[in-house]
Amino acid sequence: MKRLFALVIPLVFVLCACVTDNSPANTISVAELTEREKAILSTTSDQSFVFDFDVDNDYAEVSVWIEKYESGKLVDDQISFMTSMIEESGTIVFANSNRDGNQKYPTFNIGVSSKGSTSSIRGFDSDPRDLDEMSSTWSHFQEASHSIVEGEVVLASICYSSEGTISSLTTDFYKDVESHIDELKKYDVVYLLKTEFKK
Repeated sequence: MKRLFALVIPLVFVLCACVTDNSPANTISVAELTEREKAILSTTSDQSFVFDFDVDNDYAEVSVWIEKYESGKLVDDQISFMTSMIEESGTIVFANSNRDGNQKYPTFNIGVSSKGSTSSIRGFDSDPRDLDEMSSTWSHFQEASHSIVEGEVVLASICYSSEGTISSLTTDFYKDVESHIDELKKYDVVYLLKTEFKK
């Protein structure tokens, strides 16, 4: 587990190079990774997501956290919560590792890099139920860019179901979470990766 954390967090520095000065202001987008970066992430985590952001000078910090839902009901609103100071552009990296024979709880790693400074946190779900026996799917928002000036934004999800084959959350869910929150009832467990940029 220490090896996973040690490999994921330095990768934030490498991935920070993905941010370009041509990015539109006040947006967050799914990072375009090289094959090497994809290989590093795939060997150190079960699921991972990388996002680039570009904001104007009014924004001073970003909060990133994980919410857990069971059968559509919120049961934990701050797994791995962190707030980091930012300057204009940067990268958010999220990776998780499911349990194996030596790991009791699913672990989540979050890193934020901006202008040469990196913050990170590792957390775990202390009440994971029977995730090892469930089917899982994961996804992130699909747009090339996504406005971040509208409060909380759902970046990605990991969903578990005991019903066998399952599909990921719809594109509409990411566009308007409040109106499509009932989608979460289809799953036994859902982890949502969320962020909020603050002035």
